[in-house]
Amino acid sequence: MYAKSGHLLRKKYLQKKNSEISDRFIPMRSAMNFDFARYMLTGGKSIKEAEDSPSAYQRILAEALDMDRTRILAFKKKPSKPVEFYPSEDPSTSVNPSRSKPPRHIPQRPDRTLDAPEIVGDFYLNVLDWGCNNVLSIALGNCVYLWDASDSSISALVTVDDEIGPVTSVSWAPDGRQLAIGLNNSELELWDPVSNRKLQTLRGHSGRVGSLAWKNDHILTTGGLDGNIVNNDVRIESHVVGTYRGHRYEVCGLKWSNSGQQLASGGSDSLVHIWDWSMASSNSPRQWLHRLEDHTAAVKAISWCPFQSNLLATGGGAADGTIKFWNSHTGACLNSVETGSQISALLWSKNERELLSSHGLPGNQLTLWKYPSLIKMAELFSHTSTVLHMAQSPNGCTVASAEEDETLKLWNVFGVPKAPRERQSKPVSRLNFIRVAP
Repeated sequence: MYAKSGHLLRKKYLQKKNSEISDRFIPMRSAMNFDFARYMLTGGKSIKEAEDSPSAYQRILAEALDMDRTRILAFKKKPSKPVEFYPSEDPSTSVNPSRSKPPRHIPQRPDRTLDAPEIVGDFYLNVLDWGCNNVLSIALGNCVYLWDASDSSISALVTVDDEIGPVTSVSWAPDGRQLAIGLNNSELELWDPVSNRKLQTLRGHSGRVGSLAWKNDHILTTGGLDGNIVNNDVRIESHVVGTYRGHRYEVCGLKWSNSGQQLASGGSDSLVHIWDWSMASSNSPRQWLHRLEDHTAAVKAISWCPFQSNLLATGGGAADGTIKFWNSHTGACLNSVETGSQISALLWSKNERELLSSHGLPGNQLTLWKYPSLIKMAELFSHTSTVLHMAQSPNGCTVASAEEDETLKLWNVFGVPKAPRERQSKPVSRLNFIRVAP
């Protein structure tokens, strides 16, 4: 009887499986005791020994077969809930929706707009940076201006001569005490923004210095039109302490990893290199750790992930239009997403697993991506021409973006910081960078 029942159950299960309907209530033959099942079905009356001594047989059988059970068939336990390796993008599909965060409001319009006349419309330059002192620096032609985000004050730091200008790059030291300024004549100047004085001039390239990256407060790495990358120790007179050579053309993107052990560089030759600090030498150029050749256009957009130390994001120019994600330890490409337009900058959120990209034609937009699903969370269409640069505020919430049409916009794209109760947020306004003699 049992065999017949099991056969029918199995036949029913196969029919449901073929129709892609799962059935969890399938008997487990390996977990069954057929003698016990037969006894439970017949009550022991078909066994000859039970006729002679039913009570004795039942007692012995109960002890041997553990008859405290009441089920004849054995089934698998209920399966555990599935484990989510990544948070669900949709709170309604989460394993525990009650614990999911509500969707964050992402403003579709900039919080502020600043006029930025005479900004050089060159994709390969890096003329915007936001320091830990909450001061935004921007190069407009031959001038460098400072905008203090705490009180919205604007001041001019330096105006260089036409013979050495325009300014091709700016970068704050990690402590905010020095501002590095790259120039078109291949020189580099260090300025003290408090005293408004030049500290020193560095030389090490044969072409304009278009990219800058600080490793720490005293090691400044520079990338030039000559394709060279130079490590400078700003504390000493013989400041060149290392050189990397691997790019054939201009180095337009430079970023040190959060640990300061790896440097990523991008060039107009469509190449990305990852260099190791321990391989730098002032005596001879060192070999790269990884050479990444998957992009098909200039790579200016480079950003290290703040929550995964070996994750690097890079973005290609107009002929490429892809954002690629790399394992910096192995050099493997982990993922790639097509954007359909030129990518000028990439910024990771400091608070969420999100990535912001800035673009050129046809949309000239900012795009916010969820990582690792790479779902578009928002697209911000306010710029009317190619977005050339982006910089992130010290608290990680606000992003500044500059475009070819000489405007700079501030976005609360990564959230709004909690303001002190006694202070009220300032209204949206339009500001001007006024030319003031330094």
